[in-house]
Amino acid sequence: MRKIRLLVVEDSVVVRRLVARAMEPVPDVQVCGVARNGRLAVQRVAELNPDAVLLDLGLPDMSGLEVLRSLKQLRPSLPVVVFSASAGKGAVATVEALLAGAGACVLKPRAAQSLDAGVVEVVRELLLPPLRALCGDRGVARRTRRGEPLATSDRRRRATRKNRNIEAVVIASSTGGPAALHVVLGALPADLRVPILVAQHMPEGFTELLAERLNRTCPVAVREASDHTALSRADVWIARAGQHLEVHTVGGRHQLSLNNSPPENACRPSADVLFRSAAREFGDRVLAVVLTGMGADGLRGCEAIKAAGGHVIAQDQATSVVWGMPRCVVESSLADEVLPLSEVGDAIVRLTAAFGRSGRSVGVAS
Repeated sequence: MRKIRLLVVEDSVVVRRLVARAMEPVPDVQVCGVARNGRLAVQRVAELNPDAVLLDLGLPDMSGLEVLRSLKQLRPSLPVVVFSASAGKGAVATVEALLAGAGACVLKPRAAQSLDAGVVEVVRELLLPPLRALCGDRGVARRTRRGEPLATSDRRRRATRKNRNIEAVVIASSTGGPAALHVVLGALPADLRVPILVAQHMPEGFTELLAERLNRTCPVAVREASDHTALSRADVWIARAGQHLEVHTVGGRHQLSLNNSPPENACRPSADVLFRSAAREFGDRVLAVVLTGMGADGLRGCEAIKAAGGHVIAQDQATSVVWGMPRCVVESSLADEVLPLSEVGDAIVRLTAAFGRSGRSVGVAS
């Protein structure tokens, strides 16, 4: 078994020991080195050629973003997991790191300065899923459920079969999602005529910061979803971490609804919950987009959207940080189009253009 060689970049000696102890019994992960500051981290990456980096953002000599950018210049495809504090500037820096190319963030336990066995176990459970997902095999050919490659010509041909007006777009994203959302939303015009709802897997307290950052840098208006908000065109709502996001009709108008129902696919918000509600409310006039992420969230929701006659786009393997969520959709033959990230925004514009010309949608404010 080939082990994932992990470089730990952390200024706290206790936390470095905590991570090393957590990974010690794991058969497929090996801590190959440590670095107590950013300059050493860059050197260690060049010397040790690790498979992944666990990066603390609060380093004494360089900001975490400076370290991340240096590592990405040295090795653009190097998976980086941010080991983050959840409050204040730590949360802001974490969102910036995710937008700058960090694959995932893991929150440090409150007792991270302890070597207690319970804390060690928590760290192990937190770190292993993103590490394994980010370091998984990216060389497997894109295949459909029948085991045959999904040809580009097939995707384009299927994509032109429908001629329905899209009235809403729903997006699922997880590992690598913040940076992918920045690319997709950044490609949309400010006068886009349909609402967009996003289920992005993030720890609580981070989705508001992500929405604020995207709102500053993207042409479309982006905000964190609020309960009972009327759905309006040309706005993007990101589901609040820790709550499911749905669409309901109240008084003849579509509005957002947040709830604390049990997680689905170990996720809250869950793309499946959002997608099912969109299928119910918009039927064949909904467009679903499944971006990079580990796991299978969004699969059941895409089944509901396809059953209602909607359209599904999945991000391709080559441009996904983790081809988990979109792969499940593709291999279940639910994707009408499988596109590189750079083409997803243009596809949304193409598929919603007819609605922009056709006039007002019932239940959606201008």
